[in-house]
Amino acid sequence: MIDVLVVDDDFRVAEINAAYVSQVPGFRVAGRAHTAAQALATLQRTPVDLVLLDHYLPDETGLTLVRRLRQLGHHADVIMVTAARDVATVQAAMRYGALQYLVKPFGFAGLRAKLDGYAALRRTVEGVSGRGEAGQEQVDRIFAALRTPGSPHSELPKGHSAATVDLIRRILDEAGLPLSAHEVAERAGVSRSTAQRYLKHLERTGRIRLTLKYGDTGRPEHLYAWARAS
Repeated sequence: MIDVLVVDDDFRVAEINAAYVSQVPGFRVAGRAHTAAQALATLQRTPVDLVLLDHYLPDETGLTLVRRLRQLGHHADVIMVTAARDVATVQAAMRYGALQYLVKPFGFAGLRAKLDGYAALRRTVEGVSGRGEAGQEQVDRIFAALRTPGSPHSELPKGHSAATVDLIRRILDEAGLPLSAHEVAERAGVSRSTAQRYLKHLERTGRIRLTLKYGDTGRPEHLYAWARAS
């Protein structure tokens, strides 16, 4: 589970963003803060993985807070969520290590795409971290995870429906165990070939995990599960 601290000076906006976070599988809200001081105090007593950080705070800017956090040894990742859209602020956010930058106003889909992308990055890093060192291919995969849109609707192949993607996502997410293409097809009410096309697309984009189950015939069965954030 990915723990998130939501930081925004507007109490209402903080509640909305926290509600958005709670709707994304694999994420939970660890706390809310409305000033830089509150955010720092929260991080000192509650370790979190990710900070959704507004830039315009009443006591100091979000970017100044990021710099202080790094000086104090806090390593939580940061996604800026702010109305600040001047290039200087965006460049400073990049220099200080913000992973993403989301400009207000935005809706649930905009934030979910950033969170899904962050979860994909964590999965990629965890997939290569056991090796101790990363070769160029692994390094490229890590940086590509930041550039890849997190939404399963991003860059859908021709002939693919967003509604069908959502249906398959819901089926896999609610199943509780990996399913075969035949089982997905039955539950979705589509042909097996259609289910396979969508499953292959989602597997290529990192949204689902593919595992192999070997039986008596020697030919493995392909099983699919929604790739939850860890």
